[in-house]
Amino acid sequence: MTSDRRISFAAGVLFLVTFVTSIPALALFQPVLDDPAGFIAGTGGDNKIFLGVTLELILVVANVATAVVLFPVLRRTSEMLSLGYVTARIMESVFIAAGILCVLGIVSLQQDDPSAGALAVSLAAIKDWTFLLGPGVIVGIGNGLILGYLMYRSELVPRRMAMLGLIGGPLVIASGIAVLFDVIQPGSPAQGLATIPEIAWELSLGIYLTVKGFRRSPAARDTPGLPPELRPAT
Repeated sequence: MTSDRRISFAAGVLFLVTFVTSIPALALFQPVLDDPAGFIAGTGGDNKIFLGVTLELILVVANVATAVVLFPVLRRTSEMLSLGYVTARIMESVFIAAGILCVLGIVSLQQDDPSAGALAVSLAAIKDWTFLLGPGVIVGIGNGLILGYLMYRSELVPRRMAMLGLIGGPLVIASGIAVLFDVIQPGSPAQGLATIPEIAWELSLGIYLTVKGFRRSPAARDTPGLPPELRPAT
């Protein structure tokens, strides 16, 4: 297995890990987010929340790792945009980590001050905002626009696939801003539809890189530093 094949395989697996961790974690957090005041007034349920926290911590690591692992390959197309992608993934993960702290704060209130329902509601609201601004907006910039453009330009994956990122990124950003200005409701069908191309992009990218790896790119024939195994036949 060549070094670039190892990179593509690792990146693909990491993208799939983000799906495996993020979706169950959101479901596990619902008792806290749907009724935070009722949660702290009750008893139990901590282990489910802690499992969700563990999954989101793995998600944070996988998010950053996708960008770090892909950086040596993406920098051959544009070092500046590749750094931008790493930065976007870090910022997305910062928002996720802030949301984790809010959830843990609500769990602490259940143990220490079950009467602090108003504070629990505020922490749940902050968690919702972190989800909107991180996975709901910044992911459109990083995974959508930046990564989509780099993959489209380099042709390391099929261009039709990369177009999903270039379409999905702006849709995710627009839907997040629409929620911010109360044009649509968070979690509404309109927002759900807007996220479909981005979800399809990230999932298809994870599967493609894991199973097939990088393509021999016609666009990269003159790219400095490109390994022979990725250069197209002349």
